[in-house]
Parts: sequence; structure tokens; C-alpha cells
Amino acid sequence: MAGGTGRAAPMTPDAYQPHRIFAAPAVPSARTGRLIAGIFCVEFLFAIGLTLFGMVLNAVSPDLALSVFDGDTAAGLLLQLTSFALLAASVGIVLNRLHDRSFMTAIGAPDVAARDLTRAFLAVLAIYFLVEILPPWWSTEELAGHRAPFLWLLMVPLGLIGLLIQTGAEEIFYRGYIQQQLAARFDSPRVWLIVPNLLFAMAHWDNGTTQTESWQYMIWAFFFGLAASDLTARTGTLGAAVGLHLANNAYAFLLFGETDAPDSGLSLFLLPPGGAMPATADGVAGGYVFSFDLFVDLSVVALSWLAARVALRR
Repeated sequence: MAGGTGRAAPMTPDAYQPHRIFAAPAVPSARTGRLIAGIFCVEFLFAIGLTLFGMVLNAVSPDLALSVFDGDTAAGLLLQLTSFALLAASVGIVLNRLHDRSFMTAIGAPDVAARDLTRAFLAVLAIYFLVEILPPWWSTEELAGHRAPFLWLLMVPLGLIGLLIQTGAEEIFYRGYIQQQLAARFDSPRVWLIVPNLLFAMAHWDNGTTQTESWQYMIWAFFFGLAASDLTARTGTLGAAVGLHLANNAYAFLLFGETDAPDSGLSLFLLPPGGAMPATADGVAGGYVFSFDLFVDLSVVALSWLAARVALRR
């Protein structure tokens, strides 16, 4: 196997001491080669699971299968979010078979994780609420329409459950499994803070409609993941990271979307197609990668991270 089990002299800041306890279950299998193999196994198992899931949906209803792929209907998006349970299950299999440890070791103490999740979620949600009520204000004239508020409210609990599955699965993979295994092998936070979030950022590359948007989204995802990793290290569980992630995705999925666009199935307010970010004359939305909009988005990440830390007293 590549790597070894030797560790350098302690370099972990005092604020990150809870992370030592969090990563302790990964120490017996802390080999770089085993982690690389595990990452490939998780991705392979997840891909197989999604393929089988898609085949079943297509056999039941091709239209439903398409709506799940696009997430442009409520039922389709809910099923898409729920399918991330397959990612969590894949991590669980790899943890058990390759690392001889339980699924729960990637989460931390359940009671502490649940408490931190709630506190971080509410604190970050408050930041997004402030962002909406403070100027500059958007106009209802920009909207193409909206969903019936009562029906939307009925869907919110189901949406939050779906988003909890999705965000929880991603946190278990990146900030749980990968971050823990790296922390057990390398004592330097520079390794276990940066590497998982480079992978997390790369996974978000194809979300933009242009190269500029993809770069912006990847940069945003890296710093968002860095905030989640920091909260995990300060608290010793995944709870705060999931709370941060859940609040962000609840805002992104449940409030605004483009009409008939991917992942718009649960959005309350619907913008015209392409209305979220008009393209420039050369077809590159936003022009430069390091734009003012990206600066604003990263500032919101920083404020959300600070709000979570205040709520957690960490």
C-alpha cells in the first residue's frame, strides 16, 4: 500500500483538538493507498446504484425518469435528492469492508451531531434571511411566476428531508470519510482541509452552463467545503457541516429557480429561462471568473461560517 502509518509531530491547533477524537477510528487503516482505493470504490458503487435506480425508474415511467434526471418537477427533484442515500450506503460499505469500521464513526457522537446540526442550520438560515431583506432588493417584475404558497409550504418538509439526505451523504463522503482518513494519516491540517475540498470542488465543475460559471462554482465550492471542514474540525462531528450545507441548499433549492430548469422542482419563485445570470456578448456569463458576484458569494460563505461558529460557540 502507498503511504504508511507513521505520523509527523503534532501540528493541530488547539481549536482542532476535537478533530483528533473524530479521526481516531480511522487510525488503524490510515494508509494513503487504501483511501485512494476506497474513494474509487465509493464512486463505482454509487455509479452502479444510480444506474440501477435509473433503470427501475425508466421501466416504471420514462417521463418520471427524465424528471428525476432534470429535477424540474417536485416529485422528480425529491427522488433525485433521495437517491443520494446510495452515496451514503456506498461509503458505509467501503468503511465496513475496506477499513473495518462502522458507518457512524464517520458522523461522530449522534446527540452532539444533532445538536450542532440544528444550531448551525438556524444560524446560517438567519444569514440568508438577512441577505434577502437587506438592499439591494429584487423586484417581483423579474419573476416569470411562482408556485401556490400553500402547496409549496406542504412540500417544504419533504424538501428538507430530501436535502438532508443529499447534504448528509456528501458530508459523510467528503468531510467524514475522506477528511478523517487523511487526518489519521497526516497530522497537518493543510492536508486534510485542502485535499477533500479540492475533490469536492472538482465534483461541482459541470454545474455551470459556461466555462466561466463552472470555474466560479468550483471556486465557491472549494471555500464552502473549507468552511464545512473547519466546522467539523472544531466540533468533532459532522453535525455543524451538515447544518451549514443544509441551510445553503434549502435556500438554493426551495426559494429560487428558473422555469423548467434543472433542480427547479421545489422552488417557490421562478425566474425566466436564463434570467438568473444573463450571458455577455461572447456567451460567457458574468465575463471574468473573479467577478464581483463571486466576491459576494464568497462573502456570504464567510458570514455563514462565522454565524455557525457563534451559534456553536466554537
